[in-house]
Amino acid sequence: MWFEPRPLPSAALRVLAPIAAVIAALALCAALIAWTGTSVAQAYVLLFQGSLGSRFALAETLTRATPLMLTGLAAAVAFRAKLWNIGAEGQLYAGALIAVMLGGGMVDLPVWALLPAALIGGALAGSALLIGPTVLKTGFGVDEVVTTLLLNFVTLLFVSMMLEGALKDPMGMGWPQSAPVLPEAELPRLIERSRLHAGLIIALLAAVALWIMNTRTTWGYEIKAVGANQAAAAFAGIPVNWVMLKVAILSGGLAGLAGASEIAGTRGYLTLDLSPGFGYSGIVVAMLAQLHPLGVVVASIFVAAIFVGADAMSRTVAVPNYIAEVLVAVSLLCVLVSAFLVRFRVRRTAARTS
Repeated sequence: MWFEPRPLPSAALRVLAPIAAVIAALALCAALIAWTGTSVAQAYVLLFQGSLGSRFALAETLTRATPLMLTGLAAAVAFRAKLWNIGAEGQLYAGALIAVMLGGGMVDLPVWALLPAALIGGALAGSALLIGPTVLKTGFGVDEVVTTLLLNFVTLLFVSMMLEGALKDPMGMGWPQSAPVLPEAELPRLIERSRLHAGLIIALLAAVALWIMNTRTTWGYEIKAVGANQAAAAFAGIPVNWVMLKVAILSGGLAGLAGASEIAGTRGYLTLDLSPGFGYSGIVVAMLAQLHPLGVVVASIFVAAIFVGADAMSRTVAVPNYIAEVLVAVSLLCVLVSAFLVRFRVRRTAARTS
């Protein structure tokens, strides 16, 4: 038996393969749920109801999905150019830090400018954090996986220092947190009496804009060419280093915007537990979506629904909520296998020799 490249996979195969992969992941994880002595059907019904079964549940899922969309897009655009940005977590915190400083009134700005300044400043902070590793990669061949990963820890330590010092809220009862942003710097709610905010609209617009850029612009073609073969792209006259720098600005900006939207939309202040790993989960989202911007939207809602639903499920039946992490991981593995099978088909050895 051997694998033969498919000449042109059909659109139906490309669409159905990820769906089949998710179904396979649910079936594989059913064994773990059954091991706890809980009905698999009941557990999955509770998971669905806890994430999508009511207005409140849906709002919580979309709220959780918003930063995942932005960090997923950050990873998708970088990975498309073979810029391995593992630093979205640090870029998210950098964006949140600047958003708190600008939205909290540390800079004298007109009231109407507080929210735009917080969002734009957060995006620029994320971009700035990725420019350095990109220059080191393009200019000196330094592995960006190492530099971006290490910058996550450096950024978190710097945020911790700021929360214990210049940004510490004197009314925080000893807990390291910043003072809240001003009401004028908060994103409006999309649904009353819920946490869902306008950051979701920003994330959806970013996904559509990135899709248009990838499919309708010269820059999108350049990114694809650089990701496919840098040497060939340079031979064709594409400025590889400049393209990589622009990708870094865009990728880091999206991750920084995720942090700013969490501050302006969900929390209102900065703490060290602002992100439960949105930057790292964004990589999973991007891979589940196979780096497609619109697929990132679907994948982020799927991942958010799993985590929100697992929390609700664990409160009702004896299934620990860490089953969500297992389910997401197995889903990623199944999607990677399905992507391989979309590109290649199995042939028998006898057929090859005949």
